[in-house]
Amino acid sequence: MTDEELIVAFALTRLDHPGLDLEEIASLLVRRLGPDRTLDMAQQNLADRGELRGSLFAAAVERVMRVVLTLRDAPG
Repeated sequence: MTDEELIVAFALTRLDHPGLDLEEIASLLVRRLGPDRTLDMAQQNLADRGELRGSLFAAAVERVMRVVLTLRDAPG
């Protein structure tokens, strides 16, 4: 899943659940994406951090948050 696809999926999830904070939305999105994409996102995040192991779900949620916050804070 590309960063752009991840942002679109995050935005759609946020529209469905406007009362949740960003991390709760990221968690919900990771659950919706299923085990294969969760594994892919966790692998990407751990590789970005230079780590060999970590919690699968937490690493995938962190990946979503990193992409969202990076693009949100990028100069426009």
